[in-house]
Amino acid sequence: MADIVVVTGALVFAVAFLLHFSVHRLEEGHVGVYYRGGALLTQTSPPGFHMMIPFITTYRAVQVTLQTDEVKNVPCGTSGGVMIYFDRIEVVNILRPDSVYDIVRNYTADYDKTLIFNKVHHELNQFCSSHSLHEVYIDLFDQIDENLKQALQRDLNEMSPGLQVQAVRVTKPKIPETIRKNYELMEGEKTKLLISTHHQKVVEKDAETERKKAIIEAEKEAQVAKIQFEQKIMEKESLQRIAQIEDSMHVATQKSRSDADFYQTQRQAEANSLLLTPQFLELKKYEAIANNTKVFFGSDIPKMFHTLGFSDIVSTVKDKSKT
Repeated sequence: MADIVVVTGALVFAVAFLLHFSVHRLEEGHVGVYYRGGALLTQTSPPGFHMMIPFITTYRAVQVTLQTDEVKNVPCGTSGGVMIYFDRIEVVNILRPDSVYDIVRNYTADYDKTLIFNKVHHELNQFCSSHSLHEVYIDLFDQIDENLKQALQRDLNEMSPGLQVQAVRVTKPKIPETIRKNYELMEGEKTKLLISTHHQKVVEKDAETERKKAIIEAEKEAQVAKIQFEQKIMEKESLQRIAQIEDSMHVATQKSRSDADFYQTQRQAEANSLLLTPQFLELKKYEAIANNTKVFFGSDIPKMFHTLGFSDIVSTVKDKSKT
């Protein structure tokens, strides 16, 4: 009986031992690949619990979510022969789950060493060797990230299409201390120059503002003077028109009066001419004789008086008719 218990216990322990080494778990965001006797199996596993033959089959978990690979202390020689070091370069990348088997088969489960780390070293050295220290450190430093990303992705599209580079971040490189101090002095001088240039622009802007204000004020005064001048001209023209109208009215009035007087005189003359009939003249003759004839009595009449003739009477009547 005791032997049975021992055997049963040994079997239970053996089964538990085998289960312990045959059951494994894959975390979310990972894909499992398997090796048997060093050969990569075509089988892959999603996240969760899985079984495998212990001691014969091994597995590796390959991350298929967004990950960041850090490449540290990358040496880089410039075209001028100066050696600089990039302290840290971060490459953000992601691997498609359906490409895990092909990439692991071609580049092992540590594919990032070959496809990312080594490529970063190579591309950075290519970039530095074709540019000067000033270009790498200052002028073109803001372009290194994008250039490195494009170079990495261009090679990955040919070698491993399932691996995508999302972003690259490059820290400022370390340069020799003497050169760094010179750059700091240069930056200080550049800052002073920028301050001086900015101050000059401010002064020029203020002067330009004052000039524009003066021009606007002068134009305003000129426009006001022009308006006032035009108003005075309009006033003078109005007065001149009024005077012309008054003169025209006066001339018209005088002409009307003259025409009326002429018409009255003309009508009077016509009326008088109608009165000078033989009968009217005969009447006036007798009236004149009656008014002007004096009768003298006596035997001795003065010679100084004489009787008016008929022609004298007619002349007298005509003169009276004219008046």
